Amino acid sequence: MTEETRGGTEPNQAFEEASDFDIDEADIERDRAAAGAVAAVRDLAYLGTATPEAIRNFAFSYGDDNPLYTDPEHGAGTRWGGQVAPQIIAAILNTPLLGDRLPKELRGGSYRGIHAFVSGGTWEWYRPVHAGDRLHSFKGLESVEVKKSEFAGRSVIRVNREVKFNQRGEVVGVYRTLIILTGRKKAREAGKYKDVPTPSYTRQDIAELDEIYAAETVRGAQPRYFEDVTIGESLGTMAKGPLTTTDMIVFHAGGYGFVPYGLKTSRLNWRNRQRIPAFYVDNDHGVPDVAQRVHWDSAWAQAIGNPRAYDYGVLRECWLHHRLTDWMGDEGFVVRQHDEIRKFNYHGDIQYLSGTVTGKRRENGMNLVEIELRAVNQRGEETARGEATVALRSREHGRSLLPQPPAELQQKVWEIMERHAELASGAR
Repeated sequence: MTEETRGGTEPNQAFEEASDFDIDEADIERDRAAAGAVAAVRDLAYLGTATPEAIRNFAFSYGDDNPLYTDPEHGAGTRWGGQVAPQIIAAILNTPLLGDRLPKELRGGSYRGIHAFVSGGTWEWYRPVHAGDRLHSFKGLESVEVKKSEFAGRSVIRVNREVKFNQRGEVVGVYRTLIILTGRKKAREAGKYKDVPTPSYTRQDIAELDEIYAAETVRGAQPRYFEDVTIGESLGTMAKGPLTTTDMIVFHAGGYGFVPYGLKTSRLNWRNRQRIPAFYVDNDHGVPDVAQRVHWDSAWAQAIGNPRAYDYGVLRECWLHHRLTDWMGDEGFVVRQHDEIRKFNYHGDIQYLSGTVTGKRRENGMNLVEIELRAVNQRGEETARGEATVALRSREHGRSLLPQPPAELQQKVWEIMERHAELASGAR
């Protein structure tokens, strides 16, 4: 393959105005005051219920054709008794709940004009998502930290915690998201990534990539037994890319709604602009468009210090999850997944995902396998790394039990649901 170095373009006036913001110390103080406060999530996500079609389309949105997720009939013969979703679908599902709004002093900083990057996340899962399940949430800011960044000078690192539960009040999972907030102008001026090469592929390059795709397999109904797994074992290589604007469209079409900002059109878009005007920046035609377009508009990405548009951190989390679920088979359950997004994945880049077994143990009725995960691009750069714990079936001990959620989380779920019922009854 060949690559040429190409720097960024000069930003237009709208870009300059939208990026001329520094991190406000008052926002940091508001975050510090808000840390630890939680509230029911009142936002309507793009999807709230895991219908069979929603499960299938979400799996397809990141390239997963596992029949456990995409074929409503396949799951009937598994331990789940029917179709289930990729566990990471919990990240995008939410049906609003009635609840008490946090007081203004506990809502955290607004960070107007400051750019946010998802830099990693940690999932702890307790229950599968079955077809027909409706997910609810409560969430809050867990911690805030200020650091120096090579990319944009001073940065704010926020950890948000979201607890997901179903209509039966069962805790499905806990999602901690690491978000880095940086000034757009300083990131552009620093120019850390301006000389990242632009990839160009030959037909031979694509043929070699196609060989990896052709060799990928889904474990499926064939159990992967705990006893057969060895430390040092490779999960094999999975490919994703080269990344295109189409990939971004497909991911959104599959259910990623970027709540609470959202992608809207026509009158709904006008209303959204009235609600969050700072999220909109004029494009080259003078049209207010979402700052989120860094994921498909390279000119806007260049205006904030990147050479080309880039993916979502959540998309790479889904890819790492895909690497796990293809390997573990229908009987497996991902207990924990931690990932760190180390570098941007730009349009045109390929990601090669791999995993290695690093340990195994029996604990609380579960047959657990520890795995290290890695994503490397076509330049040989590590763009993401992670760790996961997967529960497998055992020949000797049978199926793994599911992990139990902490008692205080389960109690909080009941409180949130009871308050919703009280407010709903009053409204009626």
